[in-house]
Amino acid sequence: MSDKSSKIDISDEMIAERRSSLGKMPDDMPFWMAKIITSIDKFSKQVGNIVCWILIPLILAMTYEVIMRKLFLAPTIWAYDISRFLYGALFMLGAGYALSKGVHIRADFLYRNFKTKNQGLIDFWLYILFYFPGLSVFFYMTLGYVGESIQRGERGMDTTWMPYMWPIKSCLLLGIIFLLIQGVSELLKSYWASKKGEWPGEKK
Repeated sequence: MSDKSSKIDISDEMIAERRSSLGKMPDDMPFWMAKIITSIDKFSKQVGNIVCWILIPLILAMTYEVIMRKLFLAPTIWAYDISRFLYGALFMLGAGYALSKGVHIRADFLYRNFKTKNQGLIDFWLYILFYFPGLSVFFYMTLGYVGESIQRGERGMDTTWMPYMWPIKSCLLLGIIFLLIQGVSELLKSYWASKKGEWPGEKK
């Protein structure tokens, strides 16, 4: 690996690392701001700790399907639906937690070279102009999406098992809510970084 490539990898890790373990808030940060940031981040961490357990039934379901299909020639009618439902739930319900850790995919090839104040300013306005408006629209649309699914008793048509669809669609709605909540914390962190030139709780 070249020195240039190594430096880029380290830089990428540092961008995510600043959110990987939230430290003490700055002494000069207003109490209300520090309280909101820490409370939301703790909430997202608790959600992430719960959601990660979805991996266990997902792995068990897939293992059972492989054994039944390969050894006993008796494939299940539910494994496909269960796998996509659980994976979808894991992805959506854990999205807010992933945001709190700074691990969502982003174009860092320019951003990594900016000063902290500029990074904070860019993040702040992107949250204001795109993140919250976009998620608000998705939230409104998903409300009707889930409500209609419950009202119609919608079932999946991809397999003969035909499971109800509202549980997984509800996970989509919850995932958006978790992202909106965590977005408030990220917005405040970005605002602080744009004013003070440091990320709150950033590891030194």
